[in-house]
Amino acid sequence: MARFARQIITTKKAWVDYELMSTIPGLFVLEEANFSDHGANRLGASALMQGLADGYFVLPYTICRYLNEVRPVKDDPQGPKARETQQATEARIAQLFSIKGTHSPDSFHRRLGKIIWDYCGMGRNEAGLKKALRVADFLEFAEVMCHDALTRKESCGGHFREEYQTPDGEVLRNDQDFCHVAAWAYKGDGQQPELYKEPLNFTSIELQQRSYK
Repeated sequence: MARFARQIITTKKAWVDYELMSTIPGLFVLEEANFSDHGANRLGASALMQGLADGYFVLPYTICRYLNEVRPVKDDPQGPKARETQQATEARIAQLFSIKGTHSPDSFHRRLGKIIWDYCGMGRNEAGLKKALRVADFLEFAEVMCHDALTRKESCGGHFREEYQTPDGEVLRNDQDFCHVAAWAYKGDGQQPELYKEPLNFTSIELQQRSYK
């Protein structure tokens, strides 16, 4: 999540305030993405802890405060946009109810969450990522994560692609091809998202291989 939130705010040249909201109203940013340079001063484990802290203790209060202050946009409730949204929502609900399944939404959430954890977690490989993509369309954000991880053929920071490691098991970066910020554009249900890149230029520091030993 941190990587993709950072991609959004980096592309839009936004900042994050103490409420964890960016300069884009309604866009809240958590975990590593809201502090300085991504991954500059923390390893993977503490990044996960920061995500938990933001999610459990900060965002429930800041988001609720924002939602209480938002005023509805004046629009024609019978206009074409409203009718289109209503019809699409009713069709999606009808499709879900037509399944007549016996499993609860929570059971799917837990099972799919484990798939993403197993195949798109801190350790991942091409075969596992492709397997996760077969079911990740239930969670659109998870699907984008898998696409990005599959495209990034390197190990960098705590994101470890098993195919890309040094002989002694350290992460193997590829700064020549992947020294950029990536943002994915939604193209519709069932469509491949489109990748946009913004090069990262370093003038005062030199990129170095990080050792976790």
